Amino acid sequence: MVGFIVIGLAAAPSVKRETFPDIPPDEITVRTIYPGASAREVESAICERIEDAVDSVSDIKEVRCDAEESVGTATIKMRQSGDIDRFLNDIKTVVEAIDAFPDSVESPVVTQNGRTDFVVAVAVAGPMSPSHLKAYAEQLKDQMLQIGVISQVNIKGFSDHQIRIEVPALTLRQSGLSISSIADVISRQSIDLPAGAIESTDRNTLIRFTDERRSVDAFRELIVVSGKSGSEIRLGDIATITDRFELDEEKIIFNGQRAAILNITKTKDEDTLIVVDAVSDFIDRQRLIAPPGVEFELTQNISSIVRDRLNMLFDNGLQGLFLVFLTMWLFFSFRFSFWVAMGLPVSFLGTIFMMSVLGYSFDMITLVGLLIAVGLLMDDAIVLSENIATHLAKGESITEAAIEGTKQVAPGVIASFLTTVCIFGSLMFLQGTIGSILKVLPLILITTLTVSLIEAFLILPHHLAHSRKDHIGREPSRFRQRFEERLDWVRQQVVGRLVDKAVEWRYLSLGLVIGFFLLTVSVVAGGGLKFLAFPDIDGNVIEARILLPQGTPLQRTEMTVNTITDALKRIDAEFTPLQPDQRHLVENINVHYSTNRDARESGPHVATISVDLLDAEIRTVTLLKILNRWREESGVMTDVLAANFVEYAHGPGGRAIDLRLHGEDLSELKAVSLAIQGWLNSYNGVLDLHDDLRPGKPEIRLQLSEGALSLGLDASGIAGQLRSAFFGHTASEVQVGTESMEVDIRLAAADRNSLADLEYFTVTTPNGRQVPLGAVASLERDRGWARIVRVDGRRTVTLQGDVDANVTNVAEIISDTRARFLDKLLEEHPGVSLSYEGQVKEGSTTGKSIVRGFALGLIGVFLLLCFIFKSYIEPLIIMSIIPLGLIGVVWGHLLMGLDLSMPSIIGFASLAGVVVNDSILLVHFIKIRRAQGQLPIDAAKMASRERFRAVLLTSLTTIAGLLPLMMEQSLQAQVLVPLVTSLSFGLIASTALVIFVVPVLYSIFNDFGWTVSVEGPPLEPKA
Repeated sequence: MVGFIVIGLAAAPSVKRETFPDIPPDEITVRTIYPGASAREVESAICERIEDAVDSVSDIKEVRCDAEESVGTATIKMRQSGDIDRFLNDIKTVVEAIDAFPDSVESPVVTQNGRTDFVVAVAVAGPMSPSHLKAYAEQLKDQMLQIGVISQVNIKGFSDHQIRIEVPALTLRQSGLSISSIADVISRQSIDLPAGAIESTDRNTLIRFTDERRSVDAFRELIVVSGKSGSEIRLGDIATITDRFELDEEKIIFNGQRAAILNITKTKDEDTLIVVDAVSDFIDRQRLIAPPGVEFELTQNISSIVRDRLNMLFDNGLQGLFLVFLTMWLFFSFRFSFWVAMGLPVSFLGTIFMMSVLGYSFDMITLVGLLIAVGLLMDDAIVLSENIATHLAKGESITEAAIEGTKQVAPGVIASFLTTVCIFGSLMFLQGTIGSILKVLPLILITTLTVSLIEAFLILPHHLAHSRKDHIGREPSRFRQRFEERLDWVRQQVVGRLVDKAVEWRYLSLGLVIGFFLLTVSVVAGGGLKFLAFPDIDGNVIEARILLPQGTPLQRTEMTVNTITDALKRIDAEFTPLQPDQRHLVENINVHYSTNRDARESGPHVATISVDLLDAEIRTVTLLKILNRWREESGVMTDVLAANFVEYAHGPGGRAIDLRLHGEDLSELKAVSLAIQGWLNSYNGVLDLHDDLRPGKPEIRLQLSEGALSLGLDASGIAGQLRSAFFGHTASEVQVGTESMEVDIRLAAADRNSLADLEYFTVTTPNGRQVPLGAVASLERDRGWARIVRVDGRRTVTLQGDVDANVTNVAEIISDTRARFLDKLLEEHPGVSLSYEGQVKEGSTTGKSIVRGFALGLIGVFLLLCFIFKSYIEPLIIMSIIPLGLIGVVWGHLLMGLDLSMPSIIGFASLAGVVVNDSILLVHFIKIRRAQGQLPIDAAKMASRERFRAVLLTSLTTIAGLLPLMMEQSLQAQVLVPLVTSLSFGLIASTALVIFVVPVLYSIFNDFGWTVSVEGPPLEPKA
């Protein structure tokens, strides 16, 4: 016992702390830049080529490629059975071998997703220019990385740093220059180049030409034109030169100030809370030495959720352990109860040691596994303790009672353990994202039960016998006598008589149970109890993700952002008086321009408003209510394509509504998407519906005119001059300190802000002549798509939305839509097919794997029971109790006002392990009585009486251990309440079912001659 305690305590500090278990990485991203290309061009030039290249790679589950302006992003998903390292190498090999990309395409970047997890962000704001703010943020980043526990920091809020050179169109025409020619001059004039060495007899001297310009002033003095007379034109004479960031929209406004955001992420092996504590300490030190006016604030802090949830589970675990001990104390003496309960911390510490070895974390699932184990561990301990106490009461010595009492029930206890392993072991292979999280639970339970079995057989008997040493021959206390008398009266006069009646009227009794079971099933089938893939959990960060039409200027997006933030401030004023100590509901408002995770677009037309709320354990209003009020208060914005009010991160189940439409005709896909959106919007509670197929920016397409070649101009030359003038030309890159800066040259802003500027643009011929663009190229207006998505080689439109769980149920909406609308719609559009993602797909994937695994587990239990009872029929008596446990699960959820969910199903599976154990021992006792010569009917009645105390105590200890969590009102516990509800209410129902139904079934089976006759010497039963 000491050994388990020591290794557990030693391993505990090394176990990391998270919200949920880690999901194994299964995605590789290939990102390819194609500057200036439209979505259609990216689709054909990048996506189709990557799809062809990766087609030969094995273990691919899905290939998705997003084609948008200037960039193509392919996400390749691996099958669950694959090896991620080999998969990554295979993808890299085939992508790097692609040689068909256009010349202007940059080299693809291949990365593995899911290697790091976001932890917290630090907002830095102050009265300084953006350039100085970025430099200060870089200093903070370097200092953070010097802290051992902080390994990754990324700076957000800035685009590429540039020295931008803007030349007016009139100056170009007057001087006969083009943007490209000026860029060539800059790249030739601004250089830092080794030129060799002078090797003399006494030393070697290096030669280096160092005339590289690294500042705005230096570039102003650079000579770009010189005449034969010696006259010179400097760059500053013809151009405006500024030190700036490339994109105006790449900025973050934090509580009204321009800010830099330092995103801190961690590797899978690092502890969330340790990293956050280190960041907090660093920021506290920086506040003391920061320049005047500089402010620091932690934002998007997920550690508060992790800490709250773990503390909540730890507190509930202590309360549950205390209640278990009190329950045991009712039935046994203090010392006896103490040593039985000591099996819990010993088993837990042994499990913690295994968690550190296997790399598991303290999270919501592993801790709940430990809480569930409380009842399962008590089962074995109660059986052993009762039997040892019985032998001591007969006058046996302490040693004899411990040995004989343990040996007598060892077969039943081991059989119970093996059946429990069969049931839980089958759930270790769950599939899907939800399955990856929940399958940790059975492994924790099996590990804990294994340790407890060792403790029960090798340690517990000695402690139990020792605890009774001083009580031999001593009168029990008056309380103990009264309690035992009343418990015995209940067992004999209430339970015993009811069992007698149930066995005598066994066919009626069985019919009533089956009828009630069918009623229970009909409640679920009829929609009286709804199904939800994964319960929502309130967090502390919400977002408004704004999407305007492509081409919308930044100023218009800022106006929309102001409208929505003003609405948020009114909501804060409304709810703040209702919070404890009137603390502000809204703590921080963080506006990220050029970012929208739902739209997967960047540019001046998108923005995300991220809001830090008062902690979920403190505030008095739910996240859903805040989001609904924010949506209402913001009102209808006619020029906004989508404004989604959502939680910062979705749960493992994904989006409530997530449909994919596949086809080749984008216009047809859009029409079908709009039709589905119109239908879904007719349901109350459907929110924020949108799809990802949207018109792109207006385009002007040019083609070479006849006669252009005679002027020495070709398509490549004209396109190059246009690109340099309007998109920009990178003349060189210079290193300034730790930062790399582009030297970008383009037309002056005033000469590229209207369509007339393009019409009057002049192209420079090889001999220096200026030719109007209209004379050498024809112009045609068009508009493409902003983004084209391909999944497994087919164009795909994704439609997403959320639902208000208090108003409607997503499973019912999808089922009704499929039956009444989708089939007919798809018949009208044979070129379009549909698939489901999000909660529908994840729930289906995990649900099927639960059913498949549970069925295999039940087969294993059946074969094991056949071996134990030497019968193919009697195991059916034990296993019939498993489906009947659904009665307690369903009515428990209805009583608690909960929907069924995946955690509910896992709770039901856990219930099966407890019920099977009780049933095995009850049938075992029937056989003991039959071996003593009793008739089968009498043996069934007597065994039920004898096992009543142990079955009751097993159920009470399990329910007591889970009761604090089941009654927990914390918002953080809502994902776990369905699980413990299934187990607790299922145990209440199963206790009665085991006591009454098992004797009834045994008697019925005996009527038909299906039970095995018991022969041999009489076996002595337990009390």
